[in-house]
Amino acid sequence: MTNLTIFYTDDDEDDLSIFADAVESLPEKIQLNTYNGGDKLLSAIYNPPPTPYVIFLDLNMPGKNGFDVLTEIRNSDKKDIPIIIFSTSNEPGIIEKCRTLGANLFITKPVLMKDIIKSIEHALQINWEEFVPDTKNFVYKS
Repeated sequence: MTNLTIFYTDDDEDDLSIFADAVESLPEKIQLNTYNGGDKLLSAIYNPPPTPYVIFLDLNMPGKNGFDVLTEIRNSDKKDIPIIIFSTSNEPGIIEKCRTLGANLFITKPVLMKDIIKSIEHALQINWEEFVPDTKNFVYKS
């Protein structure tokens, strides 16, 4: 699990900074690329290097929101990249929509730093080639 690249997209600069601090505290060597909008994330995905190991994606963003980005990636040649929805929402309808659109995992943004770290670690420990999201394992709760 070393030398992984994570892409994280969120329009909230504080959330980007907190996530970066959480990743920095992990023992693994991880390259974190952050983007403050869906269009910037898509541009980075379509113009590698680097190629992300996983994408953490916020839903509520101006312009292209997380649903738009998720749909576009799943309809592209980059459709195999694992996408983790990292949102303040925990509404069942939104969670189901994300699963239907092809997200791999849904995490409601934790408040405490230790829980943010646990969430990231959980996502990085998943064998994405074998993981099949279903109603039981799609939502991660720290």
